[in-house]
Amino acid sequence: MAAPPLLLQAMRDPLSTGGLAPADWDLLLRQAGAAHLLASLWHRFDRLGLLAQLPDYVAEQLEWAHTVARRHRQAVGWEIQLIGQALDGLVQPLILLKGAAYCAAGLPCADGRLFSDVDILVAEERLPEVEAALMLAGWIGGQQDAYDQRYYRQWMHELPPMTHLRRATVIDVHHAILPRTAAQRPNPALLRAAAVPLPGQAGVAVLAPADMLLHSAVHLFSDGEFDHGLRDLADIDALIRQFATLPRFWEQLPARAAQLQLQRPLFYALRYSARLLGTPVPEGVGAALRPHGPAPRLLACMDALFGRALLPNDASCNDAWSGMARFLLYIRGNWLRMPAPLLLRHLLHKALLSPKKDPSPAVHLR
Repeated sequence: MAAPPLLLQAMRDPLSTGGLAPADWDLLLRQAGAAHLLASLWHRFDRLGLLAQLPDYVAEQLEWAHTVARRHRQAVGWEIQLIGQALDGLVQPLILLKGAAYCAAGLPCADGRLFSDVDILVAEERLPEVEAALMLAGWIGGQQDAYDQRYYRQWMHELPPMTHLRRATVIDVHHAILPRTAAQRPNPALLRAAAVPLPGQAGVAVLAPADMLLHSAVHLFSDGEFDHGLRDLADIDALIRQFATLPRFWEQLPARAAQLQLQRPLFYALRYSARLLGTPVPEGVGAALRPHGPAPRLLACMDALFGRALLPNDASCNDAWSGMARFLLYIRGNWLRMPAPLLLRHLLHKALLSPKKDPSPAVHLR
């Protein structure tokens, strides 16, 4: 069996990098850059007091990445305040999701993370008021055509992304964590009811620990995009290590997954986090979730697909089947979001009928 990529070795055991040659450091930095984990590496080395032992050029590159990530984190904090002001009196509390939640809650998985948007969760019946309030505060929807507007508003679990006119920051307003057309529909009222207020941040909350982990699992393993696959898996690893110290967490997690119909994404999250990052998962929890995983032959297939797609998209990590694995998982992600007739109609429309737009650069928090 081939050795795991250097990046996985460094994430699992930063001390293992002590004897790396310059060419190995170059390879490690390239893999970390492809996975958007350069700043996360800085934090892993910093926690162990290893920064002073790094080669100068490695320390310099990681320091630059850390500086950029720190600026992103500051911008997210400011953006959360402005969103709270815009929705004051409409949404109580303001429930943050994904990266913004990790940042506001001060969780370790926010260390070194880059942010492209802020995600919030609101009740579906409040969507018109929330959208109107955000528009008054300067956020506008993108230039989606009529079909795209229908795609978001009738089938999906969120409004079309909204971009601020002056700051060019993006907000995604969710009313659920999976599309209306998905086979599994976790009840968003259960998520909102269990949300945890953040101390010292009046009116701001995040999902409960088990729900936060389940949402991270859904986001990664029910989607079809793996540009940030390893970074998102690192989020899951960090969340598990953080929440495992809470009383009865491992007892409550499978029960909550069953209540929200999310046993399969949780099964994948625990399996591949343990396999790639060495995440400690109690044997009993894995055994309890095994009946909710795929049949053995399908599981072997998923191992082959996820085992490739979750690695950095770098030549040193890819093999002849990596591109096919990502493509098949992209099809799978869309299949999970829509029933077959609707999916076929959607793909045909996007391929043949949707107007072609000039590509525009991604918007990031600045």
